[in-house]
Amino acid sequence: MIVAIDGPSGSGKSSVAREVARRRGLTYLDTGAMYRSVALSCLRAGIDPEDADAVARRAREARVEFAPGEGGGQRVLLDGSDVTAEIRTPEVELAVSPVSANPAVREAMVAQQRRVGEAGGVVAEGRDIGTVVFPTADVKVFLTASPEARARRRAVQRQGGNLATGEAAEVDAEAERAILADLVRRDAYDSSREASPLRAADDAVRIDSSELGFEDVVSKILALVDEAAGEVRA
Repeated sequence: MIVAIDGPSGSGKSSVAREVARRRGLTYLDTGAMYRSVALSCLRAGIDPEDADAVARRAREARVEFAPGEGGGQRVLLDGSDVTAEIRTPEVELAVSPVSANPAVREAMVAQQRRVGEAGGVVAEGRDIGTVVFPTADVKVFLTASPEARARRRAVQRQGGNLATGEAAEVDAEAERAILADLVRRDAYDSSREASPLRAADDAVRIDSSELGFEDVVSKILALVDEAAGEVRA
């Protein structure tokens, strides 16, 4: 069983994919964290994210792994170092678009992702999972939300909350506006890039989470997973 969940930044892909994987005993593959880790590695090394050749070399050298975290969570390791929190900073947010648009970087990361998927039992989320990484996935979902809803979620997340799971937090209005502007910028960048642009697979089920609660979205995807599992068994 391979479940592919694609969508723009801030749509809730990570939280939803993680919960779907937990409830069905599948492996959660956070592909976005892999590209963020490469971006962080470049920043640490003083590499310009727009320097395609240098970034590609760094991607081929970087070792990105996942490990169990507290409370059933997941830690992201870059060359053996825990970077779970660091890859979510605004600096990495700005650097990850040109890094992830680099064809050589995507080639290196997709190869790693497919190796994980070969064993089956995977819930993967990103921007090209159903179109490029796992085009024959058993379940394909394109999860989206309005830019305003996504900006609000991201702002709360940066303050330590999580609207998806009901954990609220106070946010600064100016900071939220800046996040909104960055999301709009990134949407345009990701949708227009030449290498694996953000788009829904033709056979993906589209879910707009702007007005849906976390549990509503999870339930919709679990229903698709269970339906697909029944067809596989049959």
